[in-house]
Amino acid sequence: MDKILKITAALVVVVFIGCAVVFFTGIQTGIPGVLGTENAPSSGNLTVFFFYGEECAHCHTVMPLVINLSKKYPDVEFQILEIWHNQKNYDIYSKINAELKSFYTGVPEVIVGDTILSGDRDIPEKLETTIQEKIKKKN
Repeated sequence: MDKILKITAALVVVVFIGCAVVFFTGIQTGIPGVLGTENAPSSGNLTVFFFYGEECAHCHTVMPLVINLSKKYPDVEFQILEIWHNQKNYDIYSKINAELKSFYTGVPEVIVGDTILSGDRDIPEKLETTIQEKIKKKN
């Protein structure tokens, strides 16, 4: 039994480290828009804000979808912002939510224009459709 517990603990550590490496490497090597709203496009393109917490399991469930959509829609600016350990990103999160008069205080949260999607059910069900609708309205 002790051997199984050690193996399980080792696997959990390996998975955690692997996820952390993939997650942080992805942010540093080309997921667009990690630096904040000052990098939002001035050309009037659509911006999608994805707010997450580093240790949030629900956020990590949604993250692959957001990354895939950022590749599928290259003309859309994706701001992927961790808010639990980054005060600047948290301030952006608070400011946008206040402007939209949203009292939601959790993650994951996606904001596309004036549309707020939250949670690991709402975001996967509605994000791509919301992006497509906002693109149509801009055209």
